[in-house]
Amino acid sequence: MNPAELGTILQGMDLFHEFNEHEMEAFLSLVEPVQFATGETVVKQDDHGDCMFLIVGGTARVVHRRDGRYIELSVLKCGDFFGELALVDAGPRSADVIALEDCSLLRLSQAVIRALAGVYPSAAFKLLISVGRVMVARLRAGNQKYIDSILLCAPAKD
Repeated sequence: MNPAELGTILQGMDLFHEFNEHEMEAFLSLVEPVQFATGETVVKQDDHGDCMFLIVGGTARVVHRRDGRYIELSVLKCGDFFGELALVDAGPRSADVIALEDCSLLRLSQAVIRALAGVYPSAAFKLLISVGRVMVARLRAGNQKYIDSILLCAPAKD
């Protein structure tokens, strides 16, 4: 995928719809494109994380492992991202992410964000705000599931 095609794909994503042409060019010059074949593990649960990934082609499955059990948390497609907590926290990865089909990803590290902020601070701000919006939506959905599970088990009050 050439930079022009990649820029067109990214421009259609919520994360980048506010980027101008120069911001997009700067971003594309900083990120690292990576490829994973079907069945390959992109990130492994409990490993140290130092970047997030943005899917620009293919699909991937998010799986949490515990006590020999595997729980599928999500299936990700073009435009989705994962590993974003590694941009602010050096903690372990919370799940495996496995390519369901050949995947084209962009690897974004803290260094990429800092470099983008050095050249185009507004672009870095736009990107981080967009990532934050998605994280808040995920948190709200998780909170609702948690509340629903508590209410399911709670006795009815008369």
